[in-house]
Amino acid sequence: MIGVFDSGIGGLTVLRELVRRLPGYRFVYFGDTARTPYGTKSPETIIRYAIEDTEFLLRRGARIIVVACHSASSVATEALKERFPGVPIFEVVTPSVKKALQVTRRKVIGVIGTRATIQSGIYERLLRERDPEVRVYGNACPLLVPLVEEGWLKKPETRRIVKKCLLPLRMKGIDTLILGCTHYPVLRKIIQEKAGRRITLVDPAEEVAEEVRAFLSRKEGSPAVDLEKDGEPLIFVSDLTPAFEDIARIFLGRRVKLLKAEDAPL
Repeated sequence: MIGVFDSGIGGLTVLRELVRRLPGYRFVYFGDTARTPYGTKSPETIIRYAIEDTEFLLRRGARIIVVACHSASSVATEALKERFPGVPIFEVVTPSVKKALQVTRRKVIGVIGTRATIQSGIYERLLRERDPEVRVYGNACPLLVPLVEEGWLKKPETRRIVKKCLLPLRMKGIDTLILGCTHYPVLRKIIQEKAGRRITLVDPAEEVAEEVRAFLSRKEGSPAVDLEKDGEPLIFVSDLTPAFEDIARIFLGRRVKLLKAEDAPL
């Protein structure tokens, strides 16, 4: 199976895009809802959690790992590749960096994300490694995550907070905006409205899904990626409350059954 993990259930936006582009494959997802959010944790803690999440997915049949969490992608990717050298590992940061550089018109790129993602400076570093002339501006928008999880998708308060989050970046004259958190694609319409038509949005879920699809098309028939086909995605969480299934429906776009990780067979 293709394994996907996130600090919570926001990574279901990544799973949704993977399922859309790879309808013949089977997926196993783990959302670490007992320890969410990762964005407020130290790099050392995030790395430890990411290793544990990957081990969980591998024990349940994953042969490929997709790190849907932006915070974990920002600080734990290299540690995961060192710890699991034979496992193809994909993350959401690098593909969105490539896309942003393709679509930017004036080389002025904005990033919104959690505090951990923005403070890591990963987007600025990777963007400037590829193009030293690019200007990158980040803004942490932690209030957007609880708004999405509360289902406040059409509330005027959400629209006002999105506008306030984007204002510093608009004042910098950005022409491209990376949605650096798995929750943000759920607010894509509002973000686009408040950003303005001239700003191009980059959704990392779309970009990493395309990268995985391209990888599998190149490796088709290889024993290393002899993956199961068909079947509903298995979706595990480390803590389960009645509200989580309602939130999961928002992210995945349909009702799903969540499974408690401790009840999962080895």
